[in-house]
Amino acid sequence: MFNRHFMDYHNDRFSDYSLLVYKADKLVAVIPANREKNKLYSHQGLTYGGFVINSALKLKDTIYAFKSVLQFLKAEGISHFNLKVLPSIYSSLASDEIQYLSFLLEGKLTRRDVLSVINNSEEKIKTSTLRKRGVKKGEANNLIIKEEEDFESFWNTILIPNLKEKFNKNPVHSLKEIQFLHHKFPENIRQFNVYKENKLVAGTTIFETKHVAHAQYISANKHKQELGSLDFLFRYLIQVVFKDKLYFDFGISNENEGQKVNEGLLYWKESFGARTITQDFYSFETKNHVNLERVFQ
Repeated sequence: MFNRHFMDYHNDRFSDYSLLVYKADKLVAVIPANREKNKLYSHQGLTYGGFVINSALKLKDTIYAFKSVLQFLKAEGISHFNLKVLPSIYSSLASDEIQYLSFLLEGKLTRRDVLSVINNSEEKIKTSTLRKRGVKKGEANNLIIKEEEDFESFWNTILIPNLKEKFNKNPVHSLKEIQFLHHKFPENIRQFNVYKENKLVAGTTIFETKHVAHAQYISANKHKQELGSLDFLFRYLIQVVFKDKLYFDFGISNENEGQKVNEGLLYWKESFGARTITQDFYSFETKNHVNLERVFQ
């Protein structure tokens, strides 16, 4: 059984088509999604999402649930379901069901992004000499880090101007949207800013889950190298604020739908000790739901 669920934000840019999947009267899966003509996408306004299942759902029911989704979508005139897989570090349990479903359904791998992640369970995380020098610059410049409720200063002073200048783009989340999300999830969406003599010089927006701290936005003014502002900030976040998280996720360094990697950005993340994990994107033809009819004998 399905219910449509409409998300309140991003509705000016995406035609929401999110789904709730039930077994009897129990919610067993959610699919944040948007529709473009005859195609359904894992919601393109969300960093992560995908086919999110209840932890109690076993493989057999997961396959039947996915089959039902494809049947429903085909009946609604949707020919392709483009699914963004949740990175493994965000799952509370081992969960590779989508990879198996992709094999059964002849799913096409359309994109693969690389995420830079620090695993805090490792005995020793090596930070490069260059990053340590940056931290010392921050200390010498008497930088101050503050966690704040205000997102407007970072958005309007640092983030939006930088994205406009470098990529001619706006943040995925508008200021109004990030404020709305923070209001809904004040303990999960956090803003850390860096100041020199009361002037905002850098900042990051952290999305926090049970096991992961994810840097959703990272930006600094043009003096970041001489000030060491980002090195100073992220040493503090990794070693102090989020030291008890299983993972610290710097996010992707990809451009051009995963085909290119921003080498400088990747190097900066890896010099904190981050290693690579991947996030996959699959395209399923909804007509292939018939492939799941005889999986179990």
